[in-house]
Amino acid sequence: MYQCTLKNQTFTFASIKDVLAKASEEKSGDKMAGLAAESSLERMAAKVVLSETTLEEIYKNPVIPYEEDEVTRVIYDDLNEFIYNEIKAWTVGELRDYILSHDTKSSELLRLSKGLTSEMISGVAKLMSSIDLVMASQKIRPTAHCNTTIGEEGRLAFRCQPNHPTDKPEGIMASLMEGLSYGSGDAVIGINPNNDTVESVTRLLKMSHDFIQKWGVPTQNCVLAHITTQMEALKQGAPVALMFQSLAGTELANKDFGVSKEIIDEAHALMAKYGTSTGPNQLYFETGQGSEVSLDAHLGVDMQTLEARTYGYARHWKPFMVNNVSGFIGPETVYDGKQVIRADLEDLFMGKMHGLPMGIAPTYTNHMQADQNDQEIAGMLTALAGANFYMGVPGGDDVMLSYQDTSYHDDASLREMLGLRPLREFEEWLEKMGIMKNGRLTDKAGDLSIFK
Repeated sequence: MYQCTLKNQTFTFASIKDVLAKASEEKSGDKMAGLAAESSLERMAAKVVLSETTLEEIYKNPVIPYEEDEVTRVIYDDLNEFIYNEIKAWTVGELRDYILSHDTKSSELLRLSKGLTSEMISGVAKLMSSIDLVMASQKIRPTAHCNTTIGEEGRLAFRCQPNHPTDKPEGIMASLMEGLSYGSGDAVIGINPNNDTVESVTRLLKMSHDFIQKWGVPTQNCVLAHITTQMEALKQGAPVALMFQSLAGTELANKDFGVSKEIIDEAHALMAKYGTSTGPNQLYFETGQGSEVSLDAHLGVDMQTLEARTYGYARHWKPFMVNNVSGFIGPETVYDGKQVIRADLEDLFMGKMHGLPMGIAPTYTNHMQADQNDQEIAGMLTALAGANFYMGVPGGDDVMLSYQDTSYHDDASLREMLGLRPLREFEEWLEKMGIMKNGRLTDKAGDLSIFK
């Protein structure tokens, strides 16, 4: 039992799992699951208890037992015990102070992260304000290399996302060329397929690969089909530079996604042997608060902590990209713009604190209490916080997946307002093509005729 008395009220929490849940900022998914604090005072009491809890206490009480969950096993088996033992006597409050100290450097935080379980990282994020999350995220600079290098200081990348509702090649190619002409695509040219068959996915992979080769674009291609479909396409000779899969924070939810450690291990090995990219980082994961709630696979754990566990699972394979889409599901998990913004800031920090190259998709759906203003605020705040990449969607409206995201114009604006440049290899190509000069787009931006 864990207790705290505030304003003559005593609040009792049954477990570490309960403390973590009640300390979360308000989210509709946690309320729907019956996990959220019943008042702001109870939330504050949980934060007080959490701040005084040692990292060792959290280590000894994973929210889902080791014996019952593959995600827990991966997180604990990968933990650096030497680093953990150095800091296990710290409280979560002391961990927060260390992270936010002016003297703490990125290299120190990346080393420290190897000794932290995902519940510890979730817990410290719950004690942070929005400014704290931005400042902490700014410090942490994980890097990775596929064909381009992501995460370097002063660089901001984008995934060119040329989706089409019927996978029509002409529509995909028009969107692809438009995105590249605005400087979007250095993270990846990533297509969400409407048709998930091996044949259709192979066709899209060949089409994007051939375009990249013809124009000498320093990037990587990816078709975001199920990982098993991509694996079969790869076995049959399809050119795959980056392999994708959505992940969750419980074994039960991952089973619903049709994925496991065994499957991802096989995909990782196949990419090392047959992938077209330089590597060594050849996997791309997408995550987002709420998937476990929507699948009724949360096992009594709050959404933010489950999201942290997803990052602990993902880091096992040292991915090139991890993209967060917490606003993608809808109001049943993240209700409005305020909750989207908070989730984006939490997720960016937690992902980077796990040592992952994190991107943010400040998404919203049309049935949420959110709009473009919320999305742009989330985009600007997370860009200030050092997100490694964003999506580039024609007009900011994905016509295949029916949600709103950052547009090619938003991409260019975020770079310009913060003085950031494309990934190094890609910027050289943009200058060669006349699309960019001295970090600014030229009048060729948006001109598809340059690819004729």
